[in-house]
Amino acid sequence: MPDRSFLSWPFFEDRHRDLAERLDTWCAKNLPVDHHDVDAACRELVTKLGRDGWLKPTAIDTGNPGPLDVRTLCLTRETLARHDGLADFAFAMQGLGTGALSLFGTPEQQQWLAKTRAGKAISAFALSEPRSGSDVANMEMTATREGDDYVLSGEKTWISNGGIADLYIVFARTGEAPGAKGLSAFIVPSDAKGLTIAERLEVIAPHPLARLSFDRVRVPGPALIGKPGDGFRIAMSVLDVFRSTVGAAALGFARRALDESIKRVAERKLFGAPMAELQMVQGHIADMALDVDAAALLVYRAAWAKDMGAARVTREAAMAKLYATDRAQSVIDKAVQLHGGDGVRKGHIVEGLYREIRALRIYEGASDVQKVVIARQVMGAA
Repeated sequence: MPDRSFLSWPFFEDRHRDLAERLDTWCAKNLPVDHHDVDAACRELVTKLGRDGWLKPTAIDTGNPGPLDVRTLCLTRETLARHDGLADFAFAMQGLGTGALSLFGTPEQQQWLAKTRAGKAISAFALSEPRSGSDVANMEMTATREGDDYVLSGEKTWISNGGIADLYIVFARTGEAPGAKGLSAFIVPSDAKGLTIAERLEVIAPHPLARLSFDRVRVPGPALIGKPGDGFRIAMSVLDVFRSTVGAAALGFARRALDESIKRVAERKLFGAPMAELQMVQGHIADMALDVDAAALLVYRAAWAKDMGAARVTREAAMAKLYATDRAQSVIDKAVQLHGGDGVRKGHIVEGLYREIRALRIYEGASDVQKVVIARQVMGAA
């Protein structure tokens, strides 16, 4: 039984505790799905999550608008990740993909949100490029104004849901100013003429990823989100909301690794006694539990601060993501060690967690970049 004591922390309200209990019950009945065909699995997960109402927190309700509840996003990602990494991925990308529309979209643009919240459309966030990952200001893709339209040319890569998405939120250089101030954001439907899947990308923990090619993709003026030149601000605002949820997913993976390890050392005998009686094993379990609780405190502090009305939580979110993802890697590595040969056996839960966790230290801001962000925030405040 996973530890639930953290739900009594003052970061949460009763509605969050109720959600965590109901979602955990749902997960036990519906997860994991068959991952043999990753595209099909993701489509199935989006459909199931949407059908049963779990995608509603990923975007604003246009009929009853209000801010995104980051604690709900984090609790949901943590719970899904503990049961099935691909389910967490499917949920998270619905939120990240439509974040720009929730925060900056017009009522007409936000019509997409009813579909994504219901699991009837899949969204994607197209920011990274072959030569522009963490350095967003170095983006090369262009969006040129031609009459009332914009024409997009260039490439995007490492795009989650690439190849299965129904809409892409695409960032491109419109040239209002050099660097970050000359970027804009656009809605591009997947069937837009000139948009092709140049390459499907395979990684150690299978997810739908692709490199996209834009060959003079024409979109109407109303596809622009916000104003020309707002793209960098929009992207950073979206990441400000969703970055702490990456830490929450890592926390879910780490909790599962700890749970599996406690079970393992209680059942496995070594030298005539349970492994749990060995002091070195107890030391590993203590370190893992400490890392899990410390990560949870940082994750839910960032989420709580945002929900309490903080305009920006750049420092808090960066700390949460950096610490939770790095320490989850350590927790899972210890779990593999405690499981011995089973820990590296293909198909074992901790082997899967070992592959799942690594990407979280890279996407939405690599760990080294988060250190730069934190340092700048700390020194700037001083």
